Amino acid sequence: MTHDIIERGRLPLLVFFCGFIVGFVCIRISVRLIRADARWWFSNVTAGDTHVHHVVFGVVLTLLSGLGLIFFALSEDQVMMSVLAGLFGVGAALILDEFALIFYLRDVYWSHEGRTSVDAVFIALAATGMILLGFRPLDLYFDALHDFRIAHTVGLDLIAAVFNLALAAVVVLKGKVWTGVIGVFAWPLLIVGVLRLARPTSPWARWRYLGRPRKLERAMERERRLRRPFIRAKIFVQDLIAGRPDVLPHVRSETEHRLDEVVHAAPPPPPISPHRGLSGTIVGLPGDDVPAMGRRRSAHHDSEHEPVEPHT
Repeated sequence: MTHDIIERGRLPLLVFFCGFIVGFVCIRISVRLIRADARWWFSNVTAGDTHVHHVVFGVVLTLLSGLGLIFFALSEDQVMMSVLAGLFGVGAALILDEFALIFYLRDVYWSHEGRTSVDAVFIALAATGMILLGFRPLDLYFDALHDFRIAHTVGLDLIAAVFNLALAAVVVLKGKVWTGVIGVFAWPLLIVGVLRLARPTSPWARWRYLGRPRKLERAMERERRLRRPFIRAKIFVQDLIAGRPDVLPHVRSETEHRLDEVVHAAPPPPPISPHRGLSGTIVGLPGDDVPAMGRRRSAHHDSEHEPVEPHT
């Protein structure tokens, strides 16, 4: 550990990783106790009638610790940088634990949409863990150049980096987020992700498959056949870590419900209104008033989220 972590300057990264895990576990335990209305535990932080979400504390903590890291980076004090990195990790955990609130711009912590926060935390843990273990982007590429006795230059490195990121972007647009994240460190996975069919609800399917019904049907069938055990396991792990959402269906019936929800053709992109709201944002975003067709679609979407009776 001394050689791999301390001598290579990875101690701050290790402390960040530990702080991130501790922060996420502690905040999840705290919100579970608050939800259970434990009398001996703290209650929600409020300012008048406003609930102060813990993402606010995470933003403040990451800002202060990030400034400290920049300051102490000049002196290369590993001890102080490690302490600040741990605080930065705790703040990052508080932020990503409410990533869904930032993404959807509404409080969806205990709903199905709130599971996005758990996905964001897992992705951050996976990327940090791979860096901590010594994996770096383009490492496999440089190894291949070395095997073929080709010296890499700055220009060649830049081309490889751009190509690698372009492949990762295509894979993510195909709906394969995990493949894209891990593939940044192991580029052969990106090749596999680019060649495989896109998930039917992904932007890539919306752009490329709507005029190719046979390919879209193959993507939907593949999603139903291969995703069923993964969705079932994912729901179980999410319930274990994040707590069950307000609607409490059976895991098996919820799996089928989730498949019915996600395995469908991606709709064409809606037209963007040229008018803007008072805040300067484009109108027609989620939560704004939508046309009648959109309301009918929203009503159908809401009906899909009604509690499902367990199968007997």
